[in-house]
Amino acid sequence: MTSSTSLPALGHEPQSPLDTQLLAQLATAIFRDRADAPALAQRPVGVQPPHNPAPAGSPLASAAGFSPNVPGTPIPLGQVPGSNLLPSNPAQVLTLGHRAPAGLPKAQAGNGVPDLAFAALPGYEPRLSGLTAAAPVASAAPAAAFADPAAHASTAPQFYFVDAVRLPSGFVTPPKDHPLGAHAQQLPAQQDRHPGFDVHAVRRDFPILSERIHGKQLIWLDNAATTHKPRQVIERIKYFYEHENSNIHRAAHVLAARATDAYEHAREVVRRFINAPDVNEVIFVRGTTEAINLVAKSWGGKHVGEGDEIIVSHLEHHANIVPWQQLAEARGAKLRVIPVDDEGQILLGEYRKLINDRTKIVAIGHVSNTLGTVVPVKEVVQIARQHGIVTLVDGAQSIAHTPVDVQDIGADFFVFSGHKIFAPTGIGVLWGRRSVLEDMPPWQGGGNMIADVTFEKTVFQPLPNTFEAGTGNIADAVGLGAALEYVERLGIENISRYEHALVDYGMQQLGQIPGLRLIGTVPGKASVLSFTLEGYTTDEVGKALNAEGIAVRTGHHCAQPILRRFGVETTVRPSLAFYNTFEEIDDLVRVVRRLAGQRR
Repeated sequence: MTSSTSLPALGHEPQSPLDTQLLAQLATAIFRDRADAPALAQRPVGVQPPHNPAPAGSPLASAAGFSPNVPGTPIPLGQVPGSNLLPSNPAQVLTLGHRAPAGLPKAQAGNGVPDLAFAALPGYEPRLSGLTAAAPVASAAPAAAFADPAAHASTAPQFYFVDAVRLPSGFVTPPKDHPLGAHAQQLPAQQDRHPGFDVHAVRRDFPILSERIHGKQLIWLDNAATTHKPRQVIERIKYFYEHENSNIHRAAHVLAARATDAYEHAREVVRRFINAPDVNEVIFVRGTTEAINLVAKSWGGKHVGEGDEIIVSHLEHHANIVPWQQLAEARGAKLRVIPVDDEGQILLGEYRKLINDRTKIVAIGHVSNTLGTVVPVKEVVQIARQHGIVTLVDGAQSIAHTPVDVQDIGADFFVFSGHKIFAPTGIGVLWGRRSVLEDMPPWQGGGNMIADVTFEKTVFQPLPNTFEAGTGNIADAVGLGAALEYVERLGIENISRYEHALVDYGMQQLGQIPGLRLIGTVPGKASVLSFTLEGYTTDEVGKALNAEGIAVRTGHHCAQPILRRFGVETTVRPSLAFYNTFEEIDDLVRVVRRLAGQRR
């Protein structure tokens, strides 16, 4: 930054708040590392350590674990509007008036910079006391001192909201795109997409989590029904409609090329995320339900005949029961069901007994949407393949909670919905083994899947277009790609570990409430905490939770057979995602415990 660079006069009230674009330009000017900027070298910029860390559990501790430096004001930065006016850096209280103009809230991010690429740390803003308080802080060290020397050999300043920086705590922040060019830059290499997991940072990426319901902070525990969307997905779809919107393929103009590139990039992201061997095996559909119907109507219509058998499990969602029932009725086939034990796990011994030479397909859910049971699908598939039986795995409830490798699972089909993994509604995926897909007739006819049409004969496009008739859901496919890239950056293994800890804690806490019955208690379950409460209908429990801002699902969850297996028609179903916290589970338990005490 040269001496001629102008900054807002500190200590004077600005005429109007800075807009975010100007703020970003200002930040760029401040942080640019140039050889002709000796003045900047004298100032401590970037991440600086706090001088007064609060002890663990202190009421003065911020969300990042550091004291906000003002007794009686333990407000987590980036969560309450205006809280970034508080002196969270080593500056003294009396300098607050000098730094206030520069500290005006400009965005939700705690660091005051438009943070649309990837939030990393809650309430730990760049320490710029030498600039905002108009006085240097001699004891503060530049962020380069905390940078991992193996990753950053350069001595140039590093900034936690841009670069990968090692903080004094040992946490390494992930590198991020420039906030004004999030869509123009490529994501880091695959091996760099697994930063340490910080739930409070993640929550800042989801705008809807700031909603208040009945005056209470929203606690979203209805993730098995649908998940919320991070700002990165929202912005990516917005960018598509502002800069890329067009129908795809064949058009001779720039927007068509942009839209096609974005759509096909999303297909490649899906292939990478599930480790499919061939990008052309990835078919975009509306969701899991449409994917299963496609297989039942196309593959089943060709290969299932009178007297043949179809195997599903007792755990299945209606979407993995009804299409097979319809096929069986139309073809004179029979539907066979794998039973479950009292914990809610399928009985593999009984499954083996169901298989015979008339079994044509086994369709199995990976994770139960009602019980949270994680089914040993790899073993189920191996048993079927030993008998030459085609297999389909419903991954709607597993895709966001556990690593998925379709080559390792070994099934012929894997299906999932985007809205279960932080992507928009109305978009989903059917992955199928090429040899199986190419043996299936198209299930719909129209544009986009045609090679040649005469009144005598139609020639169809090869995969994947064969099964993508008409104009697809282009923008939401692009949003799906953005959602999967977001999850890749967090690391699905990190997500899985954290969520399993949440589930175990929730099961333990709910299980201690008198009169509460947990439905589905198999160890290692994922995401779901179904229960009933003595003396209450499930609807009454749901309404009481809603009054406290806690969103859960009540009812049969489109899985009536498995609930009836446990002697109930409905349950209360809290379901978790990686943006949920242990404190939110405590709030859930507090309300349910209060209800239990009122009627006992």
